Amino acid sequence: MQEAFLKNFTDFIFLEDQPQKADVIFVPGNGWPQMARRAAELWKEGAAPWILPSGRYSITKGKFSGVRTMEERYPGPYETEWEFLRDVLIKEGVPGEAILKENQASYTYENAIFSRQMTDAAGIQVRRGIICCQSHHARRCRMYYQLLYPDTEFLVVPSNTEVAKENWYRSERGIDLVLGEVERCGGQFHQILRELKEKKEQSECCQS
Repeated sequence: MQEAFLKNFTDFIFLEDQPQKADVIFVPGNGWPQMARRAAELWKEGAAPWILPSGRYSITKGKFSGVRTMEERYPGPYETEWEFLRDVLIKEGVPGEAILKENQASYTYENAIFSRQMTDAAGIQVRRGIICCQSHHARRCRMYYQLLYPDTEFLVVPSNTEVAKENWYRSERGIDLVLGEVERCGGQFHQILRELKEKKEQSECCQS
């Protein structure tokens, strides 16, 4: 019974797809290098011509909160998450001309919003996208990006940072992170769905 209970949460939060040829590799903002390093591997394998890191800094902290691991390789200083992620990509062999720029987002939903604005402005049609995010952010990231790119197929290729699907329930930190994601997937979409409903009603009103 306990294993089935935990499996429900695990299957919902921890998404993982096999990489396929895509148009863009997205890296939502963070201070961990693992996701950008994975994106660089995929780029070098020919998975996509572009990588789009996204992020200014956390809206709650008001500044880039720092590199979370491998500080000796990525000493900075960095003013934004995008600047940090770009440096990781460059040091992992991705040329600057393959790295797109989005350095205004301050939370995950904005990562998706501003990334869509950026690809539209650049004339990049995203039929298939790869998202390189933290493993416990996989569900929420795909939900946000899918919302902004409704006609795009998204593949999630995550990296473990603080927890993994095999062990998240064995520590207080893991439980907080994963169940916090479950709560956010419900709580944050309350407001998003309300806003979408209001926009639809306003549009219908203007057309009538």
